[in-house]
Amino acid sequence: MHHANLLLPAAFVASLAALSPSRAQWTVTNLHTAGASSSIGSDTTTTQQVGWTAEPGTWRASIWSGSAAAWTDLTPTALAVTECYAFATTGTHQVGRAMIGGQYHASLWNNSAASWIDLHPATATESTAADIAITPTGTQQVGSATISAVQRACLWSGSAATYTDLHPAGANLSVAQSTTGTQQAGYARIGGVVRAGVWSGTAASWLDLHPVSVPGLTVSVANATSGAQQAGYAVISSTQRACTWAGSAASFTDLHPAGSSQSLAYATDGTYQVGIAYFSGVSRASIWSGTAASWEDLSLALPGSWTSTNARAVSSDGTTLTVIGSGFNLETSRIEALVWIRPLNPAACDTIDFNGDELFPDTQDIADFLTVFGGGECPTGPESCGDIDFNNDELFPDTQDIDALLRTFAGGAC
Repeated sequence: MHHANLLLPAAFVASLAALSPSRAQWTVTNLHTAGASSSIGSDTTTTQQVGWTAEPGTWRASIWSGSAAAWTDLTPTALAVTECYAFATTGTHQVGRAMIGGQYHASLWNNSAASWIDLHPATATESTAADIAITPTGTQQVGSATISAVQRACLWSGSAATYTDLHPAGANLSVAQSTTGTQQAGYARIGGVVRAGVWSGTAASWLDLHPVSVPGLTVSVANATSGAQQAGYAVISSTQRACTWAGSAASFTDLHPAGSSQSLAYATDGTYQVGIAYFSGVSRASIWSGTAASWEDLSLALPGSWTSTNARAVSSDGTTLTVIGSGFNLETSRIEALVWIRPLNPAACDTIDFNGDELFPDTQDIADFLTVFGGGECPTGPESCGDIDFNNDELFPDTQDIDALLRTFAGGAC
C-alpha cells in the first residue's frame, strides 16, 4: 500500500489560489428587531439565539428563537439598568452583563427578564459573565471580575455566592471566555505576555497554551473551548491569526486564510470554527473545519448588499449546523443580527472510479479528477465523471477533496 506522488502542473497549482470555495445550501435569517437601530448576535444553539439590540436610550439583552418576530427582551425592569447584553446561551439559560449604578454586573437569566440573577461578587467593581454550560448539578458560568483593580478570571455555579477565582499565580490580568462545564478557556497576562490557556475549575489548574516555539509570536488568546479543541487567535509577526489548539501549546494550528490581513476565531464546536477574516480592510464572517485551506466566506451567502460581517458562534445537533453573527446592511445603513443554517450530511466519499471506466484503482482516475477540478472537461465524456465534491462536505472547489481522493485511493478511510 502506498500513496501516489503526483506532480501537479504549475498552471493547475496557480489555478487553485484563485478558487473560492462555496456552499450552496446556507439559509440566512435576519434577526433584526423592528424599531431597533442595530442588533448583534452573539451565541446560538440550534433553537435559540442571544445578543443585544440598540433600543431608544439603551442596549438591551435579547433572545430570539429563529426569527426577528420571536424576540424577547431580557433587560431587568426592576432596576435602573442603562445597558444590558446577553453573550451566551444553553437554550434555557443565558449569561451576560448589566450596567447598574455605573458598574457592569455579571448576569444570569432563565429565558425572561424577571428571572435575572446578579452574579456580581460583593468586593468587585465590575464583572462580566461570558459563557455558560450545563453541568450534572445545574449550570456553570465563566467570565471575569475586577477586584482591587485587577481583572480576574472566575466561574460561578448559578449565584454570586458561588464565585470561584481562577486567576493564575503570577498573572496581573486574566479572563475566562468559555466553558464546557468542566474545562474553561481564556487568557492571562503573565510576565507581560498575554497567553492563551485553559483551566479545569481551579486557579491552580491553569494550563498555558501559548505556543512559544512559533517564531514571531507575541500574543495568544483562547476565545472558546469544546473540551477537545480550543479556538482563538495568535499575533505572529504583528499579524493576528485565527488558530486552534487541542489541549496543549504544541497542538497549535494556524487557520489564517491565504490573502487575509488578519483573522480570529470566536468559537468552536470541536469540528467547525467561526470568526472573521479581513480582506482589503473589511471583515468577513468566516467558518473553518480545522485547517486554513477549509476557510469559507459566509458573507457570500447573504442576500442583498452587506459589509463588515462577522460570525460569533457555531452550534450543531448532528443534523443542522447553525452560525450566528451580524453585519452592516448597506441597504438599511445599520448593523443587523444574522443566522446562517445548513444541513449536515454524513461524510461519505464518492467512488474512486471517478472517470467511470470501471477500471480501479487506476491513476487515470486521479489524473481525470485533477483535470475536472481545474476546470477542464471529463476526458471520458461529459456524463462519465463524478463531481469534484469527492468528500461530499458540500464545500467545493476545495483541496480537501483532493486529499480525500488520494487517501481513499491508497486504501484509507474517507
